[in-house]
Amino acid sequence: MGSEAPKKVTIHVTGFKKFQGVAQNPTETIVTNLKNYVEKRGLAPSVTLGSCEVLETAGDGALPMLYKVMESGLSGEYGSNNEQVVWLHLGVNSGSVKFAIEQQAVNEATFRCPDELGWQPQQLPIVVADGGITQTRQTCCSAEAILQFLKKDGHAVTLSDDAGRYVCNYVYYHSLRFAEQKGHKSLFVHVPLFSKIKEEAQMEFVAALLEAIASTC
Repeated sequence: MGSEAPKKVTIHVTGFKKFQGVAQNPTETIVTNLKNYVEKRGLAPSVTLGSCEVLETAGDGALPMLYKVMESGLSGEYGSNNEQVVWLHLGVNSGSVKFAIEQQAVNEATFRCPDELGWQPQQLPIVVADGGITQTRQTCCSAEAILQFLKKDGHAVTLSDDAGRYVCNYVYYHSLRFAEQKGHKSLFVHVPLFSKIKEEAQMEFVAALLEAIASTC
C-alpha cells in the first residue's frame, strides 16, 4: 500500500476597508495586491492562495458578505477532500509596531466607535447560542510554530490573546465557529500601519505567513 498523499493547503485571505480613525487600511491594499505579488514572488509548493476579499469594516450588517465569502471556500475549485482549507483574516492595529498572531476570539461585541454601517453594540454576545460574553474560541492553527517560522525569517511578530472587541474580534469569532463546523481552520493576524512597517515589507510578511501556515498544518 502506498502512503497517502499529503493534503494541499489552500488559504483564503480577507482584509478590511477603512474605518473611523484609519482612512487608509493597509489590509485593503495588501489583500487587493496579494495575488499579483505572490505570482511574481512564488510560494512554497505546499500552499495555494485561494480567494482574496476585502470586507466592509462592520459587524452584524456585514455578516451576509462574510458568510458568502466563506461559503465560496466550500465549492467550485476549492474544498476538495484532499485539501486543508484555512481562513486568514488580516486587520490593522494602528498603535502597533509589530505583527500580532491572534490566538483566540471572545464572544463579546463592545465597539469603541460605530462601525462603518453605524452599529455600536455594547457588551453583547456575538453568538447568543454560544453563551455569555466571556466565552472564547481558539484557533486550531499552530500559532507558536507559525511565530517561530516567521521570527526565523526576520519578521517583527508576536502572539496575542486579545483581538480587541471591535470588528476584528467579531469577524474572527464568526470565522472560528464556521471553520469548526466545516472542518476548516481560521487565523487572524493584526498588522501595523504602513507608516510603521512599509508596504513592501508587509507584503513579504504575508507571503511568508502563508508559507508558515501551510508548513504547520
